[in-house]
Amino acid sequence: QVQLVESGGGLVQAGASLRLSCGASGGTFSRYTMGWFRQAPGKERAFVASISWSGITTQYVESVKGRFTISRDNAKNTVYLQMNSLKPEDTAVYYCAASGVNTVTANRYSYKYWGQGTQVTVSS
Repeated sequence: QVQLVESGGGLVQAGASLRLSCGASGGTFSRYTMGWFRQAPGKERAFVASISWSGITTQYVESVKGRFTISRDNAKNTVYLQMNSLKPEDTAVYYCAASGVNTVTANRYSYKYWGQGTQVTVSS
């Protein structure tokens, strides 16, 4: 059983940056593909980014390419999401998740473990 805890959310103005962190415990972190998802009010949970166990391979939803960067530190059991040039449409609860699939994936049903989420609000 893997426990995931997100942090780093907050209220920022458009154009600002935030870095989300997700700490993992209770499992072998380096075995998991990690992902970030987000859920805006009234919308389904949507894929944002994924990173392979090694950190070599990443995948992003088109709308965040060039602005967001996913990374991981296996020694610290932590995955990060650096978010730059934030826009109001990035406002959502952000979740990290762990998948046993051996490659990056945008399929939320491939992720077995989920954190509780952290709120990101971007004002215009």
